[in-house]
Amino acid sequence: MPARKNTGRRSLLVTSAALLSLSATAPAALAAPAPSTGPTATPPARMSTVGGARLGQPGTQVDLAPGVPALPKDVTARSWIVTDAESGEVLAAHNAHWRLPPASTLKMLFADTLLPRFPKTMEHKVAPSDLAGVGEGSSVVGIKEGHSYNVHDLWLGVFLRSGNDAVHVLSAMNDGVAQTVKDMQHHADELQASDTHVVTPDGYDEPGQLSSAYDLTLIARSGLQKKDFRDYCSTVSATFESRVIRNTNRLLSGDPDVPVYRGIAGVKNGNTTNAGATFTGVAERNGRVLLVTVMNPQKHEHNEVYKETARLFDWGFQAAGKVRPVGELVPPKSALNASPGASAGSGGTGSKPVAGATAGSGSRGVGTAVAITGGVLVLLAGGAFLINRRWPLPDLMRRRPRP
Repeated sequence: MPARKNTGRRSLLVTSAALLSLSATAPAALAAPAPSTGPTATPPARMSTVGGARLGQPGTQVDLAPGVPALPKDVTARSWIVTDAESGEVLAAHNAHWRLPPASTLKMLFADTLLPRFPKTMEHKVAPSDLAGVGEGSSVVGIKEGHSYNVHDLWLGVFLRSGNDAVHVLSAMNDGVAQTVKDMQHHADELQASDTHVVTPDGYDEPGQLSSAYDLTLIARSGLQKKDFRDYCSTVSATFESRVIRNTNRLLSGDPDVPVYRGIAGVKNGNTTNAGATFTGVAERNGRVLLVTVMNPQKHEHNEVYKETARLFDWGFQAAGKVRPVGELVPPKSALNASPGASAGSGGTGSKPVAGATAGSGSRGVGTAVAITGGVLVLLAGGAFLINRRWPLPDLMRRRPRP
């Protein structure tokens, strides 16, 4: 593997949006430590307490009351978290706030920040400068200088092939990499993802580029409020130029040693030398939606990050409704200042759409893992988030179970 390689719907309509409970005040948080140049061997004794005091403690945090199944023993990841995506409850976690290199899971933040800014049909001709700075050994979708691409296809390249070249082209359209990094960091701060420090938009290994299992889950939860985000992250395969590209998320697309996970609906995987394998996934079973993030399994077997994620999903679906939560996913800062009477947004992202931007005509991808039969966008006073109200997940697209 190259020295710094990044690797990257049961049709169900939620007509009354799945809703998320939020607390009335933001939990206290410890000041985030200064970014380090790389991962440490052990978690720090003092970590952020965003989402609850127990989440700032090293080691595994879970309340195994009678009737709650035991956690799987064969999970070796340095950090992981299992959450109920709708209630925001953290069911269990292990070093949830350990700041580690995120690899291409950071592209979730890139997408959540930039997706609303360009209409899908917008065309862009790639200049040589657009691809400047793409790291050696990066995963790419095959963007060519002098060729024109529409925004829709660029996003397919980002989500399915984890293409750093597509990320750099979209960043160039956003006034450059430096501006995009600044925008991503601002959005992370708005989400209360205080463990996250952005250095590059694509997750490529750079000193000080860090996030945490907790933050990546917050970011995924925010991104899933956007229809386009859900669409792209649940697409199994699509046509890019004249060839078919396939999603590198193996719980979605499958592999000889990893079957498609029943109920999976995305989200994003990554792999670099410093980060190891990282993954955030969302899955639904029997009306319950879970988010799981796994960072850097220490068992170095093929597709281990997906195997450990699947075990944690299995546990979460068995434990949900039985286990007492050990923390919560917090709302964005804007929710804390929202005033009643404001109209609802599309996820409280703070993103600024390009003037004249309109919704695209939808995915041209083949093998999309989702089916949309209609939907109702629930509008709540005080923006997309409101204290003592619930957060809508409009028409959440979920993975069709295989027969």
